[in-house]
Amino acid sequence: MENKPLAIVLVSGGMDSLVTAAIAGLENEPAFLHLNYGQRTEQRELKAFNNIADFYNVKKRLVVDVGYLKEIGGSALTDEKITVPLRTPNGSAELAEVSELTTGIPITYVPFRNAHLLSIAVSWAEVIGAKKIYIGAVEEDSSGYPDCREVFYKAFEKAIDAGTKPETRIEIITPLIHMKKSAIVKKGMELNAPFHLTWSCYLPPYPPHGGGQGEAACGKCDSCRLRFKGFREAGVTDPIQYDI
Repeated sequence: MENKPLAIVLVSGGMDSLVTAAIAGLENEPAFLHLNYGQRTEQRELKAFNNIADFYNVKKRLVVDVGYLKEIGGSALTDEKITVPLRTPNGSAELAEVSELTTGIPITYVPFRNAHLLSIAVSWAEVIGAKKIYIGAVEEDSSGYPDCREVFYKAFEKAIDAGTKPETRIEIITPLIHMKKSAIVKKGMELNAPFHLTWSCYLPPYPPHGGGQGEAACGKCDSCRLRFKGFREAGVTDPIQYDI
């Protein structure tokens, strides 16, 4: 049987990176890359990354610590002095309503984070011979981060061509860039992606409302609400718990 080409997949542990990993694995041997950058959910995201990597039996894994992004600050995800914007929904119907999401560039944007991530991925790709880098960026139905736009990735590809060895050819693949969250959920279900292993919330987990076993996502941040809305519109039950 012919060996699949090697491709790096950026896996945060969230639902978008999971579906991207499932897509990448169809035609490639995936090498998983994860970034610890001092985010509030660092430990929970790392757990999700390892669980997803175990599920897909990924042998090549790289976890990089770039805690300097926390030192730089400027984001509610890394600076404890900046509050993560929350809206308390009244049940699942309001959780699925995201018309009041933050407008403009959200305070949860980590300045130029994806450039740091891509730079590390390119360095690793040159060493291990990967020709593609997959990232689960979403522009159409997302929180509005500027480094999740297609124009950014096209520009970064030019920087890769200019800054690597003459024989290096690395393509950035963004399979979800123009998809709505509901379409991402449907694609993941089609590929039997383990959504139950993911973590999307901007806050660390805690026991679900009213007690009970396991852990719950806040259900109040923009990321939770976008995720829940996507599952609801797809007609699929989200396997994780929310504190609502």
